[in-house]
Amino acid sequence: MLVQASANPKLAIQIDGADNVGVALETLVAGTKITICGVSIDLRSDIPKGHKFALSDISIAGEILKYGETIGRATQAISRGDHVHTQNVSTCLVGEVDYTNLRHVPSNAVNAVSSWLHGESFQGYLREDGRVGTRNDIWVIASVGCVNRICQQLAKHAMQEKPDHIDRVIAITHPYGCSQMDQDMLTTRAILASLAGNPNVAAALFVGLGCETNQIDALISEAPWLHNDRVLSFASQHVGDEIETGVSFLRKLFLVTADDHRQPVPASKLVVGLKCGGSDGLSGLTANPLLGRFTNSLVQAGGSAILSEIPEIFGAELLLLKRSVSQAVRADLIALVNRFKAYYADQGLVIHDNPSPGNKEGGITTLEEKSLGAVQKAGQVQVNAIMSYGQRLDHLGLSIVEAPGNDAVSITALAAAGANMILFTTGRGTPLGCPIPTLKISSNSDLAQRKANWIDFDAGEVLNEHRRDDVDRDFAKHILACASGTPARHELNGEMEIAIWKRGVTL
Repeated sequence: MLVQASANPKLAIQIDGADNVGVALETLVAGTKITICGVSIDLRSDIPKGHKFALSDISIAGEILKYGETIGRATQAISRGDHVHTQNVSTCLVGEVDYTNLRHVPSNAVNAVSSWLHGESFQGYLREDGRVGTRNDIWVIASVGCVNRICQQLAKHAMQEKPDHIDRVIAITHPYGCSQMDQDMLTTRAILASLAGNPNVAAALFVGLGCETNQIDALISEAPWLHNDRVLSFASQHVGDEIETGVSFLRKLFLVTADDHRQPVPASKLVVGLKCGGSDGLSGLTANPLLGRFTNSLVQAGGSAILSEIPEIFGAELLLLKRSVSQAVRADLIALVNRFKAYYADQGLVIHDNPSPGNKEGGITTLEEKSLGAVQKAGQVQVNAIMSYGQRLDHLGLSIVEAPGNDAVSITALAAAGANMILFTTGRGTPLGCPIPTLKISSNSDLAQRKANWIDFDAGEVLNEHRRDDVDRDFAKHILACASGTPARHELNGEMEIAIWKRGVTL
């Protein structure tokens, strides 16, 4: 819970009573007097907005506490009022950790959370398997990068004659599908098959070349959810005119989807992907907690959320481990975190080569600090399942899917897992979006005003405690409106990309 920190609470705050740093909510100049919890502090340095300053003297190697947790250690003596950042703080992170002595205590946090989504609904597309789409799209999916341009031409032709019941025809392109070996080939296939099974996909047309490693027949045969009349395919080498053939197939898909229509469905049918990118020092104070409260409400109402970006769990994994619904789920999460750390080590890399330059400029000092802010997107609910990369969601509640922190790769993994929309918090801003609605939530009002063409919702008002409940409800209404068809900014801008995680050799 945020603690009001000064005579003017708009200047700075202390997040947790145990913290020995405060956070500037506005750029503060040296000599400014800040009063936090009755203690007067004279700032000895300029403190940029979102950055930290010491609330007390901190000795060399002393712990830096934010969110009530350790985010690093002092590399030099820090005096009260000093700027606390990369010049005097280092990470505490290490490699793989043995968590065998961590006692499992099943979390009941979700039972204590009230939900304002009970009884709420949105206008969605009910699929035969019971899942619900927030869009009714046809995706033209390249099996291999060689046919990307063909897919784009087909989507463009189809958009000119699409019927009203189809929202969009989208080309799904990527550079892979051939010259890949072992795990890379298998995961490319898994991601494309799972993307085609996203509930927002009314129908899919797979377009291949013919000689590629990623043969379409094998891809479809291994994905039972694609065995229906809403999935068609062809290899360009095996037909005369690939554009004519593709357009004829798309017209067939227009016909088989003719009865699709929006209808009222409960909010519990939402499956949201939780994402942050271009974070700043306010992300963990405004946008991510806002998203966390929505996650609490959604899960309590019977809906589902998916968290990813595993490297941005490092340093905060204990918070999630303690919330694992069972010993088995906790063991799966431990294995996933340590496997990702080993992935770094195998390449001769350190696990804490994060935050990014933009994160640091925005006030984030260490990966622990970034992670502790990032995991707030998942609220306080139980972790019900751990999913491998490319796996489709089969659990209600909160799940965690394996994927790196890279924005494009992680939102693709969330879409492949089955999210019917993505909630993406940002402090620096990004135009990026994937083929499912990707709502951008800004951590600060300045970004929302400067980049109104990117940002869907301003979380800056969260810092006004008198407005927090109103902001939470406005946020939920905005999400339900988007789920019902109101386009996200990235959709209006045509920003719809995927990216596949490559880990191995290219032939």
